[in-house]
Amino acid sequence: MSSLPTRPEILLRLDPELRFFVAAARRSEETRVAVDGVSSLGHVVESLGVPLTEAGPLLVDGREVPRSHVPADGETVEVVPVERPQRVPGAPLRFLLDVHLGTLARRLRLLGVDAAYESTDIGDAALAARSAAERRVLLSRDRGLLHRRELWAGAFVRSDRPDEQLRDILGRFAPRLAPWTRCTACNGTLRAADKATVATRLEGGTRRTYDVFAECEACGRVYWRGAHHAQLAEIVDQALAEFGEDTA
Repeated sequence: MSSLPTRPEILLRLDPELRFFVAAARRSEETRVAVDGVSSLGHVVESLGVPLTEAGPLLVDGREVPRSHVPADGETVEVVPVERPQRVPGAPLRFLLDVHLGTLARRLRLLGVDAAYESTDIGDAALAARSAAERRVLLSRDRGLLHRRELWAGAFVRSDRPDEQLRDILGRFAPRLAPWTRCTACNGTLRAADKATVATRLEGGTRRTYDVFAECEACGRVYWRGAHHAQLAEIVDQALAEFGEDTA
C-alpha cells in the first residue's frame, strides 16, 4: 500500500513581538507550518493570527519577498514587526479610531494630531471603508478588523491603558505634535477667540475669571485654561519631552 503524500512545510520564525498574536502552541522560536503550494505568504501569516498591519518585511531564506510570494516546501520564513517610526506614504498622517478608543482619540487631538473617532459602533465594514476613503490609519484593538482587505492602513493598539496607548502610537508613527491646536471634542481646528465674541456662551464665573479663549472652527466649542488644565498640560509636557518639540 502506498503512503499518503506529506504536505509541504515551511519553517516559520516569528519575532517575539509578534508571537502575542498566534496560538500558544506556535509561540516557540521556530514552528513548522503546512502550506498548500497555492496560498500567498501573506495569507499564511494572517491565517496564523498575525494582522499584516503588524508585519514588516517578509524574509524567505534570508531574502525579502513580497506578500504575494507562494511559499514552497522547505523554505525558512522570518516575520519581523513593522519598523519604528513607521512611515505611511501617500497621504498626510492622520488616524481613525474605533469606538473603544475614545480617550486615546482625545489625547491625540490634545497634541494636535488629526484623529477622527467613531463614538458609536458603525461596524467593521464601514470603519474599513472610511479608512480607505479618507486614507486614515485605522487604530483598533480588534484583530479581526485589521484583517479586512479594504483597509488603507491600520495598527493594533496593544494596551488597554490610555497612557500606554498614547506612547505606543506616538512611538510607532512619530506624528508632528502641535498641542492646543485641535478640538478634543470634534477634531476641528482651534483659533484664538476674543472674549467679547464668546461671552454669551460662558458661565458667569468663567467670564469673570478668564480672559484668554480659543474656539473650534468646526463645532464652535470654546476653550480656556480651566480647572483641568494642569492635568492636560502634564500629558502634553510628557509627550513633548519624549516624542517631539512644541511646533504650535
